[in-house]
This record gives sequence, C-alpha cells and structure tokens, in this order.
Amino acid sequence: MNRLSLFITSLSLAFNLLSVPAIATTRSRLIDSKATPETKALYHNLGKLARKHILFGHQHATEYGHGWYGEAARSDVKSVTGSHPAVVGVDFSGLSGRPPEAIERAKESLRRQIADTYDRGGVTTVAWHFSNPVTPQTGFYWKDSLSAPAVANLIPGGSHHEEYKNILQTIGSLANSIRGNDGKQVPLLFRPYHELDGGWFWWGKPHCTAEEFTSLWRFTVSYLRDSLDVHNFIYVFSPDALFKTEAEYLERYPGDAWVDMVGMDDYADFGRNGRYNLPAGIAKLKIVSDYARKAGKLAAFTETGLESIPDTTWWTGSLLKALKAEKMKLAYVLVWRNDARSATHFYAPYPGHTSVPDFLDFYKDPYTVFEADLPRLYQRRKFLFF
Repeated sequence: MNRLSLFITSLSLAFNLLSVPAIATTRSRLIDSKATPETKALYHNLGKLARKHILFGHQHATEYGHGWYGEAARSDVKSVTGSHPAVVGVDFSGLSGRPPEAIERAKESLRRQIADTYDRGGVTTVAWHFSNPVTPQTGFYWKDSLSAPAVANLIPGGSHHEEYKNILQTIGSLANSIRGNDGKQVPLLFRPYHELDGGWFWWGKPHCTAEEFTSLWRFTVSYLRDSLDVHNFIYVFSPDALFKTEAEYLERYPGDAWVDMVGMDDYADFGRNGRYNLPAGIAKLKIVSDYARKAGKLAAFTETGLESIPDTTWWTGSLLKALKAEKMKLAYVLVWRNDARSATHFYAPYPGHTSVPDFLDFYKDPYTVFEADLPRLYQRRKFLFF
C-alpha cells in the first residue's frame, strides 16, 4: 500500500470513527466504571471501526516467526505486507508455575512487547494458557488420570484460593506497570479461560460445573478490578465453536456485568484436517455478533486459522468471505502463531509462502485493517493521519 493509499485509508477509518451512528440495541460500555481514558477510547473506537472494518491480528507476531526469534521490529506479516498486524497476541502463560526468576523474565518480556505495540499504535490481546495450580506438572492441558479438577479449588472457599489470589496479584502488578512512551497505562484485551466449552483444558466443560466456572470468572474480574485496581483490561469471553444456538453459546457465560467483548475460537469449520463448513462457521459468528449488538458488547473472531495454509486462496476464499457475510460487526480476527522452529506449525504467511499473493489481496481489501492503517485508537476524538 503506497503513502497516498495509506492516507486515504486512515482518513476513511477516522471519519468512520467519528461519523457512523450507533446501531447497538444497548449502548456499549465497559464493565469497569474506573477504566482508564485510553481503555475507554480503545473500546469506543473498536466498536466504531467494527461497523465497516475488521482489525487483523496474529498471535506472538512480533516475538518470533517462521525460522526466527526475538528480532526487533520484525513480524512475518510485516515482511509480507510492509505492516505489522493491527492486533498482536501475547500470553500470560509464563506468570505462574515457574521459579520467581523465570516469572520476572516473562514479565519483562511481556512488558516490552506490549508497550512496543502500544507505542506503534497497535492493540494487544492476551491469552492465558494457565498451568493447573493443583497439578502443575500437567500444564494447561487436561491429562486423563493425571490432572486434578482445579476450578472448584480456585474459587472462594477452595483449597487453592489463596494461591490463585497470589497468581492474580502477579498479573495485576504487571498490568499496572506497563506504560507507553506517553506514560499512560497500556490497555489490554484480556481473554482468560478460552475454549471453555471443550475438554482439552483443565477449565473446560467436563471438568467443572457451569456454576463453578462462572464463579471463577466473576471472582477473577472482581479481584483484578476491585481489589488490585487494574483498570486497563477489556474482558473477552471466547468459547470454542461447539455451539449451534445462542442458548448453547451462553451456557457458561458469566453475565453481561462481567464481560466486555464476546467472541469465539473456530478452526474446525475453516479447514482443519481438510474439513470445511463455512456456512456453519458463519452461522456461529452471526450468533456472537448478534448477541453483542443485543447486549451492548463488542464482538470478535478471537482465534482461527489454517495450519501450514495449504489452501493458497484461504485468505479471500474462506476467511474474508466468512467475515463479510451477514453484515456482522466484528472488532478483530486473530490467526494463531508461527512457530520459530517447526516447519509446519504456522498460520500466517512468510516471504515465499504460496499463499502470499492471496494474503496480499486480503491485506489490500478496504475491509481489513492492519497496523499501518490505524488512526489513533487511544484517543476519543483526535486521530493521526498518515
């Protein structure tokens, strides 16, 4: 995209933020009344952008990529398009279940990555592959006959409740310490306990009751927000795509008072193991989008992708086609990571990959937004034009 195109795109995006009338049945507002001005501005601006655009995201985009690790200012997406993704995914997995020195190193790495993305004008979303505090040797996956049910033990009254509070204190201290070059706390899209309707994680549906899960979610939000004074989180609820109705989607939903953004993770309908069911994927995204509008929330496609991208037209023929269907309002879409060592575990193209031409068409489409396209998301009325 040349400089003139970037200027026109940015002007259009900023105009949309300022001029498009509200359409949600209920006005969107954060569940944290004390949210920082930058967090409120981000939430507001993401909602307005979602009316005509979607931000593109990539997990661990700037930490490592296909065949490289830890190189400043690099991402595979930028190497292909000239721009980083608009949304960069990080993970809080390193903040518990490790020696104190390792946790401090993880905090410093996260602090740097998140602040850098903010300083460039991008958005950070946080996953949490949280090692089981009851059986830490089993990690975050559920391992039959080895993993212990943990959710009931983490909620108030549980055997590991105080340990859980200590873990949240680590997260809270990190969140409150991350500041950009402007001195402001960096807003984060915090997405804990994702894919909660599946059984592969210890917090999944087979391993706790709905009441236990919603209690855990509500305590987590309350403790971070009300006890630890974390006011730069936007809380994202994102089950896997194992639902077919709104009622099924909401089966473990903690309630509108506890969630800012609703989403879903869906690989199964988008080519995993060679199986495509785009109509089903679109129908599920519409359920999420429709509920968000009804409840006054934002919506997002929180995880998707096709490992190794063997379908060279997947970006426009599957993903973009689904995103544009049904006039849905989705703030962002995120594809999973590009492993630094694996030759096959990647979800975004790198230079020379066969899907690059189609990805460039995806990038150039006016509907998709990358970091270089962004207006100033952290200000309510003032925008930077390129």
